[in-house]
Amino acid sequence: MNVLGIDIGGSGIKGAPVDTKAGELLEDRLRIPTPEPSSPDAVAHVVASIVEHFGWKGRVGVTFPGVVADGVIKSAANVDRSWIGVDAARLFGGATVLNDADAAGLAEMRFGEGRDRRGVVLVLTFGTGIGSALFVDGVLVPNTELGHLEVHGKDAEHRASARAREEHELSWEKWAGRVQEYLRHVEMLFSPSLIVIGGGVSKKADKFLPLVRLDTPVVPAGLQNEAGIIGAAHAAAEKTPSRTRTAGGARTTARQKAAGRA
Repeated sequence: MNVLGIDIGGSGIKGAPVDTKAGELLEDRLRIPTPEPSSPDAVAHVVASIVEHFGWKGRVGVTFPGVVADGVIKSAANVDRSWIGVDAARLFGGATVLNDADAAGLAEMRFGEGRDRRGVVLVLTFGTGIGSALFVDGVLVPNTELGHLEVHGKDAEHRASARAREEHELSWEKWAGRVQEYLRHVEMLFSPSLIVIGGGVSKKADKFLPLVRLDTPVVPAGLQNEAGIIGAAHAAAEKTPSRTRTAGGARTTARQKAAGRA
């Protein structure tokens, strides 16, 4: 099945049609900077633009950087807090909506480094924040949000995210030390059999992962920064047809919300 996947992040919103059987993008992805402020109306307008760009009329899967329960947003650490309580599934016209790291994890477990792995597997995405997806024998434990674990009195993502490396102008070696400190903490908590590092920084894994020392094997994501798009599409493809509307609804609802009419 071909599904449009859209990945909402703190700095960019990107999407592309996905072959959900192969786990591959069917076209080059479109990336649009996340609007500031990143309000529901403004983000809905960008989502509608991506749907229209691809002329999409089928199923749509959308990720969100926060806790998502039955399509409703429960937290918003790296986007506007006005998202909390919003029915994002309704806002996007019935699209399947899930946590961004959970989506990336689903893609890695189906098509990437986690494929056929048993036991506890932890997928961590390093970007604007730190996202997490926890799996036990291939089953997702949703909305873990382990980037907000406290390290030295701060959210871990404030010290060890890719954005923190850039903002504090840390060398790769210095940042690798912070990443290792964080990974040792989650290793202690969950005793995983594998840790997969995703997000945009996975493309540069050779610059920092050789400096990280853990008992647990740590590998870069096989799907790199496309995992969120692929995972969103995969989740939408797996949903029963009676509960999934098409992109026409997403396009119309998003336009209405962006115009303040819904």
